Amino acid sequence: MRKVLLLFSVLISVQPLFSQDRITGLNFATRSEVIAQNGMAATSHPLATQAALDILKQGGSAVDAAIAANAMLGLMEPTGCGIGGDLFAIVWDAKTQKLHGLNASGRSPKSLSREYFIENGYTRIPSYGALPVSVPGAVDGWFELHGKFGEISMEDILQPAIDYARNGFPVTDLIAYYMQRSAARLGQYPNFRETYMSNGRMPKKGEIFSNPDLARTYETLARQGRDAFYKGDIARTIEQYIRENGGFLSYDDLASHQSEWVDPVSTNYRGFDVWELPPNGQGIAALQILNILEGYDVAAMGFGSPEYLHTFVEAKKLAFEDRAHYYADPAFNVLPVEKLISKEYAAERRALINPGQAARRYEPGFKDSPNTIYLTVADKDGNMVSLIQSNYRGMGSGMTPTGLGFVLQDRGESFTLETGHLNTYEPGKRPFHTIIPAFITKDGQPYISFGVMGGAMQPQGHAQVVVNLIDFKMNLQEAGDAPRIQHIGSSEPTGERMNDGGVLLIESGVPYETIRSLMEKGHKIQWDLGGYGGYQAIMWDLVNKVYYGASESRKDGQAAGY
Repeated sequence: MRKVLLLFSVLISVQPLFSQDRITGLNFATRSEVIAQNGMAATSHPLATQAALDILKQGGSAVDAAIAANAMLGLMEPTGCGIGGDLFAIVWDAKTQKLHGLNASGRSPKSLSREYFIENGYTRIPSYGALPVSVPGAVDGWFELHGKFGEISMEDILQPAIDYARNGFPVTDLIAYYMQRSAARLGQYPNFRETYMSNGRMPKKGEIFSNPDLARTYETLARQGRDAFYKGDIARTIEQYIRENGGFLSYDDLASHQSEWVDPVSTNYRGFDVWELPPNGQGIAALQILNILEGYDVAAMGFGSPEYLHTFVEAKKLAFEDRAHYYADPAFNVLPVEKLISKEYAAERRALINPGQAARRYEPGFKDSPNTIYLTVADKDGNMVSLIQSNYRGMGSGMTPTGLGFVLQDRGESFTLETGHLNTYEPGKRPFHTIIPAFITKDGQPYISFGVMGGAMQPQGHAQVVVNLIDFKMNLQEAGDAPRIQHIGSSEPTGERMNDGGVLLIESGVPYETIRSLMEKGHKIQWDLGGYGGYQAIMWDLVNKVYYGASESRKDGQAAGY
């Protein structure tokens, strides 16, 4: 064990030697920001980014381009998203100078109750198969966004993805890796192999993969609209498939689905308004973390210092205890959102932090009666969209309806079976959600549209990016490339409780001296490969009237403009 720790110490201590010297910018930046005047797109796949730019050049809006990119990613990155999943978005509308929020998450089947799970011996909702499947909200989200902010037809918007689905595209290194990992878990479910493993295995890097079933589904949506998915043959196919596999999602569940337009909520962090969507998502956890951090001179602590990282982790623990207790579907509960994101409440919670010792457990502040894609697009008229979409657990439940070309999400796993919990399983209820888009405004004007993918990493990533930008004065690309941390083991909305302080995952690039100091404060440290999310961002420069774009160095993403 001592040899392992010594090797870990040596690797961490020499890591900065491998950083590339740069003429401009910080040494961990992988590239410069992209700068353009007329439009910008940042997605997790270069071909999706190019499709978004093509739509912008055809006269499409930022929302049109975002839908086109999302459709492309559902085909090319099925390990993170697809029309079997849910969607959330924040849109800056240049005409009204206002932010709009869309919650396009689906609900649990109306015919499935908590009692079913208890009577059949379940202590938690399973991760895969038909039981965790909830209504997929993404398609309705597309059409809601398009109806409010679209400029060109859905036929034109979906055509690039249709062409690629029919003719094929080369699979990237990272997606090939994650598809291969999914095969062992999901290959047992009917029609999964037929859709994704036609050659008896998942495609390898560089091989051409096509999905003709998804091409036909996209064509149906382009011609017939959202009702083809929720009230037509697609809905009937989904119902039949789920019932044949022991599930409960019905035609009526799909036909009665609707998205919800919501008002984003915000906190002001050192003069910048940071916006998130309210629950059933976890976005306000980022606001809670930032409110707690605002009471410290973070800039003076220094990026990567043990003082900053310790303070950040303790702020995260405090926010996530409230996340486990209060974040749920507001249609079923009265949620204390205003109090949770207040400065007064942050001051109360901040007082609990010991600067010299990591806490093993915090309690919620008061008693009151995870694999995703993110993309952002901006257009010539000043509209910006921050959009996130997911199947949950990578490729989702494994349930692959016959002939449709996509996997249904397993978001229902995020419910708890705990009696009396706000997030306990109920029919027709939206589960606690991890996927969150973000936005920053300054003096009432749009500033940055951004997001960080990856389960419980997302609010932690949001807060780290904001601190990097505002406290540590990093540029848009540096703020995403900077080494990240992720604390795991907090209490969860699914009912699990933290009692041992959790584990702090450290990305390469953090000095060993910092790690040693954190260990002395009582943090359990672990190195992790790839558990730090995926970042995309667009910034509006009001002075020069240009967009800046940044993309995630840890994934296959690309920011590009024109």
